[in-house]
Amino acid sequence: MTMDRADFEANIAAAAGDDQALRAELLASFASSLDHQIDLLRRSRCDGNWEVAARRLKSLGVSFHASDLALLADEALEAAPGDPVVLRKLDRLNLGFAALA
Repeated sequence: MTMDRADFEANIAAAAGDDQALRAELLASFASSLDHQIDLLRRSRCDGNWEVAARRLKSLGVSFHASDLALLADEALEAAPGDPVVLRKLDRLNLGFAALA
């Protein structure tokens, strides 16, 4: 999945304005939350834990206008816990976001 950066970057810019320290803090917060939720998703062994982590990923994507993340979270919600295809896509998407920091 290719990352669509436009909405995400516009949202960060609107929130941070010209404050580069705030921009860095927002990106770091997003990256930390994304890493944490992907880790929880990866360690999920039951439907309930998988669903909670996937819904949190979707909320993160919607909150930051990261539509690719929200769509991928929807894909995770439809998948079985531990689905390696979904996890690989999330890892690739996470690398794209990490490059923005």
